Amino acid sequence: MVEIVAKSVAQEQREQNNQVEQSMLVENAQVREALNAHWHASAVGDANAEHDIYDDDAICDYPQSGERILGRSNLQALRSHHPGKPSGFNVRRILGKGDLWITEYTITYQGRPAYTVSIMEFRNGKVVHETQYFADPFEAPAWRSQWVQRIA
Repeated sequence: MVEIVAKSVAQEQREQNNQVEQSMLVENAQVREALNAHWHASAVGDANAEHDIYDDDAICDYPQSGERILGRSNLQALRSHHPGKPSGFNVRRILGKGDLWITEYTITYQGRPAYTVSIMEFRNGKVVHETQYFADPFEAPAWRSQWVQRIA
């Protein structure tokens, strides 16, 4: 009898774990779908669709310039007023699970690429905090050529 009860408890625990895993897989798929829509909208210049992913009270940080944008409406307004509209947009990869997702991409402004990393924190399916890093390309120094491969 004790053995039967132990098996039932263990089986119940496995079933609960499977349900949690399935739920997380569904949530991850939903976030990835939202990210794909977000980056596509960014690429085609659809400001409304681009900002659907953000919570109304989202925060976006630009550490390199020391700026913080408070709220989805300010973030959308800032991006809508950017003087140099992007002429190219290429997502290299999206990684993440649960509430933390990272995207590497390149934006081309006036013929110059900006290598970009976006770190997004989600709550209830919306971005509540994003940090973006932007980097200009630079020439690789010759001294390290024997240890590297060029990846243009």
